[in-house]
Amino acid sequence: MKSQGGISYSNTAVAACPKHLLQFAVDQRYDDYTSVDHAVWRFIMRQNTFFLKEYAHKVYFQGLLNTGISFERIPRIEEMNDILAKIEWGAVAVDGFIPPAAFMEFQAYKVLVIACDMRQIHHIEYTPAPDIVHEAAGHAPIIVDREYSNYLQRFGEVGAKAMSSRKDFELYQAIRHLSILKERPDADPKEVDEATKLVEHRQKNLGAPSEMALLSRLHWWTVEYGLIGSLESPKIYGAGLLSSIGESVSCLEPEVKKIPYSIDAQNCAFDITTKQPQLFVCRDFQHLKDVLEEFASKVAFKVGGLEGINKAIECNNTATCEYSSGLQVSGIFTEVITDENNSPIYLRTTGKTALAFQGKELEGHGIDYHKEGFGSPVGKWKQTSTAPELLTNDQLHALGIVEGKKAKIEFISGIVVSGKVEKILRGDGRLLLITFVNCSAKYRDRVLFQPDWGFYDMAVGERISSVFNGANDSRIFTRRYAKFVRAKPAMNGLAKFGRRSRPNIRRTGCCRWKFSRSSTRPINSLN
Repeated sequence: MKSQGGISYSNTAVAACPKHLLQFAVDQRYDDYTSVDHAVWRFIMRQNTFFLKEYAHKVYFQGLLNTGISFERIPRIEEMNDILAKIEWGAVAVDGFIPPAAFMEFQAYKVLVIACDMRQIHHIEYTPAPDIVHEAAGHAPIIVDREYSNYLQRFGEVGAKAMSSRKDFELYQAIRHLSILKERPDADPKEVDEATKLVEHRQKNLGAPSEMALLSRLHWWTVEYGLIGSLESPKIYGAGLLSSIGESVSCLEPEVKKIPYSIDAQNCAFDITTKQPQLFVCRDFQHLKDVLEEFASKVAFKVGGLEGINKAIECNNTATCEYSSGLQVSGIFTEVITDENNSPIYLRTTGKTALAFQGKELEGHGIDYHKEGFGSPVGKWKQTSTAPELLTNDQLHALGIVEGKKAKIEFISGIVVSGKVEKILRGDGRLLLITFVNCSAKYRDRVLFQPDWGFYDMAVGERISSVFNGANDSRIFTRRYAKFVRAKPAMNGLAKFGRRSRPNIRRTGCCRWKFSRSSTRPINSLN
């Protein structure tokens, strides 16, 4: 197998992943597993299969065989990739922490993210740490079902574009810090207590949940803790249940309320410091996708507009606003100007920004050119009733907009742009961008651009049709996750404790950052 740095490039799904994702992949270090590790694996698999043969979804056991997972030893990621390739999926080993958006992107590319550590014997029933039992024996077997694997991929696509908030990220930072402290054998109890209080404070002050926070709940109640079938006699398909000896038994007890799954599950927060008082039961895997599409139809990626722009500003991280022309602007959005109808008429980024069309960067409009930001109007022009992106060259000429000549564009909003037209750029016949020199742009008494500032690239589009997390072209911001890759626990004085010395975290879905108050129960970071 062609493999480098733990990446199985012969697997089509893995090889298709962009570099900013593959930087998380590590070698499994299979020879580092001890005889005790393999014994723990055998015990868990035998105990689980004894119980699950009656209560797990019927595809689970076939999936164990189809994905190359042995009951006798810990699976090799490379072997799994050979078999997963038959269903057009793949897997990469990771070393604990990866950002939730990165996890979702992997899933969108049909790649399972597998923590390569094995749980310790005193965590045999349930582990708060990243663990190959949960990932390989929990998640992998179910994806052999085509409907379910399609659901997972689509969930990844939606999750990769879902908007998170600044408070989400602050909470993640607090949880990560606490997790590192709790793994240190010499941690100061006072410092741990202070870190715990900070996490609790940020959890209580999240405000309205972000798209990612709501999506994390849907992920938890399906992919992690989902039941399927009838309310009276449901089967288990959630990976968190399948990989836990204790949880797989208790979840079917009558005391745990069974609720028909629906979009309302997004409103049900969860606290996994205790057993769940309720679980959601879907009819079948198509039911999962139906609810996901209902959720996706209302996110900023689909609706755009002022609500979406405000989410981009709130996230305080790289996001993309797409004009109705198809022009995509990626950067950190810091301002939106609205009119008396509360419609967006001008938006602005600060710092490195890139322009793209259909996911590919426009030549000459990368982050080096727009390194200090980008600002442009949005909306219809006074001179015509036609959406500006649909104007033909003849219509532009009739309006006096010709390359090499002075022109003036008045927006219905009151914004006025005037200067010499340097270049007119189209994409698939639509007007995307007009570049001016000696340009001024004003809104009432406010100066938006002055002639001595250089070239003015005016975006064209009647409205903002879509807003989503991340960059329009993944190659533009290839280092967007670099700070997460560099900030590994080993850099915090933990390397000397060996391969198990990782933060006290369990990766359990799109919100994969949890910390544990006890040795057996973590807390959801975005709950």
